[in-house]
Amino acid sequence: MTVQSSKKTEEFALLLRNAEQKREGISPLSADNPDLTIDEAYQIQLINIQDKLNQGQVITGKKIGLTSKAMQDLLGVNQPDYGHLLNGMEYENNSVIPANILCQPKIEAEIAFKLKKDLTGPNITSLDVLLATEYIVPAFEIVDSRVQDWKITIEDTVADNASSGLYVLGEQKFAVSEVDLAQLGMGLYKNGKLVNTGVGAAALGHPANCVAWLATKLAEYDIPLKAEEIILSGALSAAVAVNPGDQFTARFAGLGEVSVSFS
Repeated sequence: MTVQSSKKTEEFALLLRNAEQKREGISPLSADNPDLTIDEAYQIQLINIQDKLNQGQVITGKKIGLTSKAMQDLLGVNQPDYGHLLNGMEYENNSVIPANILCQPKIEAEIAFKLKKDLTGPNITSLDVLLATEYIVPAFEIVDSRVQDWKITIEDTVADNASSGLYVLGEQKFAVSEVDLAQLGMGLYKNGKLVNTGVGAAALGHPANCVAWLATKLAEYDIPLKAEEIILSGALSAAVAVNPGDQFTARFAGLGEVSVSFS
């Protein structure tokens, strides 16, 4: 991992670290700094990831965001983004998570890939991804933003580790050959009521396309996807706001389910 820094990116990284620690949203970085680039935003992200590694945390994988056309249109972009997953972010299936450890959480249902070999870009294909996958599981990503009221541009979310918060993995593991990932249907239930549906094709046409994009993009920063990493491949439907007392279950056709509650 190559981390390049400047006074500007170090200052912005510190603003985000402080916001996370205090659980208080800050103004968008891009609001007062319209010249902030996506590349600088990724460097801000890497500065803060390196800080967490220095504190003893371990990278467990990556997450992909902005995979749906609706979300890309919302932020006025034509590409996904990514963030890092750390061991401190993972909760077990059926966990009860204190909502107050996050700033302004929302939940998304996704398909997670567990890799059995490295994927080093550029020019990674979806077939490369499928061949490198040990298994897939249903997953929740609890996204969060250190930017007040989620008033983000792509530069803001990238700098903020792609608005990462926590993640939860289902317990049933499946080979990629067992499921038609593009046609796989998902239902998201909040407190027992269906609130969202989605399909695998919502994520760049096929979830493996998202992982292929990520492996290729990471080559720009000398970062491979490594064997044993978990890759969250992108939301299959819109994110749903989380409040204390909420319980969520996502049911995937042919792929089991994942559940989490908030206290």
